[in-house]
Amino acid sequence: MKIAFLGTGRLGNGFVRRLLDLGHTLHVWNRSPAAAKALEAHGAQAFASAAEAIAGVARVHLALADDDSVDAVLEPLAGVLPAPTWIIDHTTTAPTPTGERARAWASRGKTYLHAPVFMGPANAAEGTGIMLLCGDPQACRVVLADLETMTGKVMEMGSDPARAATFKLLGNLSLLGMTALAGDIVRLATAAGFEPAEAVAMFQIFNPGAMFPARAARVASGPFEPASFTTSMARKDVRLMIEEAARGGVELTVMPAVAKRYDEALATGEANLDCAAPFRWPLGGAGAATD
Repeated sequence: MKIAFLGTGRLGNGFVRRLLDLGHTLHVWNRSPAAAKALEAHGAQAFASAAEAIAGVARVHLALADDDSVDAVLEPLAGVLPAPTWIIDHTTTAPTPTGERARAWASRGKTYLHAPVFMGPANAAEGTGIMLLCGDPQACRVVLADLETMTGKVMEMGSDPARAATFKLLGNLSLLGMTALAGDIVRLATAAGFEPAEAVAMFQIFNPGAMFPARAARVASGPFEPASFTTSMARKDVRLMIEEAARGGVELTVMPAVAKRYDEALATGEANLDCAAPFRWPLGGAGAATD
């Protein structure tokens, strides 16, 4: 299959090399031409413009930075992209504009599918990791087998064109949130006189990630009574963390916000609810304290 790939940064580079290994013909374009030109050594053909790159291809894949960059690249192509040429966008974008973009292209009689990924450059080159896919069900069925060759697993997310974008952000929120928490862990360890590497070695044995699905499910829908660990006791532990860090001249970055939420919950009578309760949404939802 002849494919255009627009955006050959680290992720796009990996995808292009994977597609070449699978026997496809690749037209490539990148805003910084050198990144596309480098792929000619692997068998791709680089073009000076996106419009030139899409000429004669069956599909256009994108791996760009954000919504603005996707629109900046795609909109000038609206008048020259043939209807049979489908767009498959791997860019991490916001749900609302992604849905609007899919509907705009559909109104032009053209197919736009969103397929963001939980993949790094190495995954893209090796065909491992996870790809999300949403959009027109018939179109998704047509491309599914081809996308499965680009990744380890394709998660079909349904027809809502914003759904894959939403779940990609949810996934990245968990990853970036864990990264921020790791920052507080190494700060507290340093304040207490331990090397960060020594502190995080504990997680080779104690794996809090294994508990995450159950904790997340409780935040999402309870139950908050009986509590496995009360809000009042959780707040006490957060206080200990913040105070010990301060003794070592260190300020935590995440836990003060956690403390604030617990304080708000305690002020509304939630001391004996499970420590997950203060983080439910909406705050007055199931499990709220009553008189």
